[in-house]
Amino acid sequence: MSQLAIKSLSKAYGSFKVFDGLDLAADAGEIVVIFGGSGTGKTILLRLIAGVEEPTSGAIEIGGHDVSDIAPEHRGVGMAFQNFALFPHMSASENIATPLRAIGASEDKVKAGVAKVAKLLKIDHVLGHAPRELSNGQKQRTALARALAAEPQILLLDDPLRNVDAKLRFEMRLELPRLLRQSGATVLYVTQDYKEAMALADRIAVLAGGKFIQTAAPEDIYMKPATLGVARLFGDPSINTAEAKVHADGAGASILLGGVKVSIGPSYKSLASRDIVFGVRPEAVDISGNTGLPATVMAVTPLNERIVLLLQSDGGWEFLASLPSSAAVVPEPESKVHARFGVEGTHLFDKATGERLHG
Repeated sequence: MSQLAIKSLSKAYGSFKVFDGLDLAADAGEIVVIFGGSGTGKTILLRLIAGVEEPTSGAIEIGGHDVSDIAPEHRGVGMAFQNFALFPHMSASENIATPLRAIGASEDKVKAGVAKVAKLLKIDHVLGHAPRELSNGQKQRTALARALAAEPQILLLDDPLRNVDAKLRFEMRLELPRLLRQSGATVLYVTQDYKEAMALADRIAVLAGGKFIQTAAPEDIYMKPATLGVARLFGDPSINTAEAKVHADGAGASILLGGVKVSIGPSYKSLASRDIVFGVRPEAVDISGNTGLPATVMAVTPLNERIVLLLQSDGGWEFLASLPSSAAVVPEPESKVHARFGVEGTHLFDKATGERLHG
């Protein structure tokens, strides 16, 4: 049985539907990242689970029980917000203690709970400080400690790293999975940062257009995107795309890229005459050989651990290749290369629906 289950959940404000019929299940101790752009309803979903807002229809179950009529403080849910939302007139210790006091814990249990979570998050030395005296990193940890203090079954994190600096964000991406697993809670984590989603999640649920487009492990989201939209959301540089038509080519299949025939293998022969969008990840573009799609190097951009090349095929199609910074040979601008496309990073999508096609 899932620890958290969202069943046919809908939310509307008047005639505006945020989402309609969402379904999602999360097991005990699982970290599920809700990923999507601004305005997709990620925060509203968390507020519904927390009980701050009521759904238009559908059910929210925690531990197998429908909690729709249960007050927020009795749902066993902790929540941390992207803007920290600390009470300015309270010390860090008092902020952390608020959920424990809300459920009527004794003072001994409050002190023990605050001390335990503060030690876990390494903020026990600033418990007497007011929020204005804390760094952003300490504020973020205090907000997380407050969410964890009552040992909730469900932990809801609303983009908690968005307002911290890049260095701390990187450090917390490494540290958060350990902290969250130590808590034992089932975690729903909201973010717009695909790298954060990939680093933290056991599973990622991609929310767009009022529904979950795909829910899968991070590696499957990246390597087997359900739609072109999902493929474009994950990856930096983004996936290369070109509209094309599949042609039967003897025992195999091919497409035209910039007027040049490129083989896509025998598995796609059944899609002959289909209008598609060809997609290939920049890191799946191989320019080390002397065969493949002829292209000219238009620009070379070093990006720390990667080197990104802007290429233009002889037929005018522009695309990117991503090489490791340790690459033995990096072509110069205006040089000629031949591009081949690795099978694992290459996808075909239906032009009309955007769905990934299988050969």
